[in-house]
Amino acid sequence: MVKKIFAKSYVALILCLMYAPIFVLIAFSFTTSTLIGDWSGFSLELYTSLFKNKEIMEALKNTVLIALSSAVVSTILGTLGAIGIFYCKKKVRRTFEFIGQIPILNPEIVTALSLTILFVFLGIKFNFITLMIGHIILTIPFVVLSITPKLKQMDSNVYEAALDLGAKPSTALRKVVIPEIIPGILSGFILAVTLSLDDYIITAFTRNNSFQTISTYVYGVTAKKGALPPTLRALTTIIFIVTLVLLILLNLKGKKKEVRR
Repeated sequence: MVKKIFAKSYVALILCLMYAPIFVLIAFSFTTSTLIGDWSGFSLELYTSLFKNKEIMEALKNTVLIALSSAVVSTILGTLGAIGIFYCKKKVRRTFEFIGQIPILNPEIVTALSLTILFVFLGIKFNFITLMIGHIILTIPFVVLSITPKLKQMDSNVYEAALDLGAKPSTALRKVVIPEIIPGILSGFILAVTLSLDDYIITAFTRNNSFQTISTYVYGVTAKKGALPPTLRALTTIIFIVTLVLLILLNLKGKKKEVRR
């Protein structure tokens, strides 16, 4: 009994330490005070100012555009890659799994510099495509990592049974394998979007200077003014709530599927 209470208290403490800064930021997004800690009364003025700020809205539009487009491509490639790796022989599969973990552990600055040198060497001008390539390379390993556990949980005999019953490999893949790993695919997509939204290093190295995202905008404004503009507190609150809602919906969908099974 004492161990359970201690364990629950420890987990609660860790969660408080993790989420307390976010909740403080959310609370102070409803006041106009410049400094966090100085409450000047409840107000929605920051949210009103946020949607009137053309620079932030443009940066937000660019950020969402690059996040969704790169996440779609990385999810498709990552899904195909995860399935291909899963159905390889054991030795080959372990080799590919090891290679796939390198980009996750590799410092992001190394990837950014490598891409920059590659684009310069090939004579490619930095534009939306180079930025998208950078984000795809960043997120693909995480998509594979999200889908692989679902493939391992799947009954491999179902795919073989579909082939024995006359289904083509492509048909069996589309109607048997894909439906079984949809929760992993959705998790990988959301993770790819999240990683792309807050990326700064690869974005800064692979973008055109005229293309602003939220991360580059925040860095530029903070460097000039020396502090975070109050309006961005409202923006970060909206991003956090949207991400939280998506995760809740995804988990509820996964639980419903388990109950049906």
